[in-house]
Amino acid sequence: MPLLVQLFLLYQFSRTPLGTAASQYWALAWWIAVVVSTWSTFALTAKRFHDFGKPTYYALISLVIGAILLVILAFFKSDPGPNRYGKHTNAPAES
Repeated sequence: MPLLVQLFLLYQFSRTPLGTAASQYWALAWWIAVVVSTWSTFALTAKRFHDFGKPTYYALISLVIGAILLVILAFFKSDPGPNRYGKHTNAPAES
């Protein structure tokens, strides 16, 4: 979904004449979408590394190889039982 938002904003930017207020608006909106999606991917990857009992700085890898790492991590089971990040790291989130 974030990729679709980014592509839509980039498409709108490409349709507007350069140097206009509208093109600056679309460019700014695209950059905001990129930052938000990068942050959310980083946070999700950090939480996934916590499931493995690894520290957050391992998630810095996600800034280099991005969503590919998140997809790869989705196929591995986490460590069973509690670790230093919580009692039920592999349990569904409570609402």
